[in-house]
Amino acid sequence: MENYLPRIVELELDELLTGLPAISIEGPRAVGKTETALRRARTVHRLDDALQMEILRAEPERLVTGEPPVLIDEWQRMPYSWDLVRREVDRDPAASRFLLTGSAAPAEAPTHTGAGRIITVRMRPLSLAERDVTEPTVSLGGLLNGRRPRLEGASGVGLGDYANEIVRSGFPAMRTLPPRLLRVQLDSYLERIVEHDFNDLGRRVRDRRSLQRWLTAFAAASSTTASYDTIRDAATPGESDKPARSTTIGYRRVLEQLWIIEEVPAWLPTTNRLRRQAASPVHQLADPALAARLLGVGADALIDGGYAGPAIPRDGTLLGALFESLVTLSVRVYAQANEARVSHLRTRAGEREVDLIVERADGRVVALEVKLSALIDDRDVRHLHWLAERIGPDLLDAAVITTGPEAYRRADGIGVIPAALLTA
Repeated sequence: MENYLPRIVELELDELLTGLPAISIEGPRAVGKTETALRRARTVHRLDDALQMEILRAEPERLVTGEPPVLIDEWQRMPYSWDLVRREVDRDPAASRFLLTGSAAPAEAPTHTGAGRIITVRMRPLSLAERDVTEPTVSLGGLLNGRRPRLEGASGVGLGDYANEIVRSGFPAMRTLPPRLLRVQLDSYLERIVEHDFNDLGRRVRDRRSLQRWLTAFAAASSTTASYDTIRDAATPGESDKPARSTTIGYRRVLEQLWIIEEVPAWLPTTNRLRRQAASPVHQLADPALAARLLGVGADALIDGGYAGPAIPRDGTLLGALFESLVTLSVRVYAQANEARVSHLRTRAGEREVDLIVERADGRVVALEVKLSALIDDRDVRHLHWLAERIGPDLLDAAVITTGPEAYRRADGIGVIPAALLTA
């Protein structure tokens, strides 16, 4: 914990702990859930420890004893621990009693959702602002307040730096490793998903190579709305015996349980004049480094643009797609801190699209386009102007997220923000 990187989600976590009895920190393995929870817990039960598990199976009540906050790490390994905590909270709802961490939704679901007793907080890989690549100067919260703040700040982070951040990952313990060790760790992470995690969730995989190929094709579909049949076909080019649709749907569901897949849903507002919108999600893995590793590309290969892999139609380069993945990951972290949701907008015919819609609870939004470019011209903002014409005052602000050196507002009011300068 000497090299612990502070997380944006900690502010939310600490605020909730002051008034709520139990919080479950959920997210993919290795994002730092345990380290963050350990900094707050006074009693720790590690359910990935065989000896502790043996004792707790014999005396489950031990899980809810000890000086609070009590941390139950990897709670999904003993699913009834959720119900034990829920019942203990019913008995004594004092604040700051329990912290739970989980790297998957359990195969054996708890008997009760925990609604009103256990609050879930999502934790993701490190955003750009949390990686300390430069000092952020633009707040998403400031954009969401609707006052159109002045944008300023300079960034020395260039295209090569963003490519490096894509492949280095947002997993705190991995990103400081030398390149070869990082590749080995990412390979091991992905191998565990295929070889072990599916079985742990009660999903038997008969053909692991098929799952590996499908996951690689999904990685190639990053930042696209490719159909699942397109992804399946890309995973099995030239083969007549393709996995059944039910099989690939099963792959996706388990990967969502593991928080490895986190797609961006379509924005479907009900209070404005937008029509003919597509409902397909934009595909994203939890961390673009996983996609890069599945596709076998490093930073240099991304910049060179010579990648040839699963045939997924996309606009632009693979680097552009994974840069959008990195920005999406970061914006999700910042939006959560502001109690906002992230989605995307695309018309059915595809003639209009906005990469990220950040929506407040009242339905008003900030619209963000992501461009792998340092220079922005009128063509890059035309969809933002179209959206402004359609929804009027419901559009709080609009900006283009770039690889450029400075944050500023164009004469038309559209913001231009280097990705590294954006924070919560």
